[in-house]
Amino acid sequence: MNMNARIGITGRPGIGKSTVVRRVIERIGTRTVGGMLTAELRDKERAKRVGFVVEDLSTGEKGILAHISERGQKVGKYGVNIGDLERVGASAIERAVENADISVIVIDEVGPMELKSERFVNAAVNAIESDKDMIVTVHWRANHALIRRIKEEFDMCEVTAANRETLHLRILRSLGFDA
Repeated sequence: MNMNARIGITGRPGIGKSTVVRRVIERIGTRTVGGMLTAELRDKERAKRVGFVVEDLSTGEKGILAHISERGQKVGKYGVNIGDLERVGASAIERAVENADISVIVIDEVGPMELKSERFVNAAVNAIESDKDMIVTVHWRANHALIRRIKEEFDMCEVTAANRETLHLRILRSLGFDA
């Protein structure tokens, strides 16, 4: 069993899991953090969510993870864009595992959309088996072997309305940074 910090973040949709992760990254700095982030994609006129973007933390490259007009495998009303998920998300995780300068791997998130890609799942497993610190957000209700493993092996934190403004400080301390 490795002694690295393994932090899992869960919580209801829209509670602020990705925001907590972004706050941690802002405090650590991006030079030693690799992996992927997701964000909502909103229709500017109607301010409704129409999909999700995936971003490589090291390169800044972005792709469409899922969209209401995407024809891919469906998760709810969203079609998953496996091509962008693998080209941006899985590649970002693979690079973070291989890059000696990266000490913290972020995977935001492991959920029903991301689990549609075998390459993504394999990249996440390789990251878990690496000797690097990790921050992983997981879908709060999904039941998949990878999510069960994360919930068993990681120090799990639930984002709530009460702690979402300060949870990043606890995570920074767990990673060995001054909060």
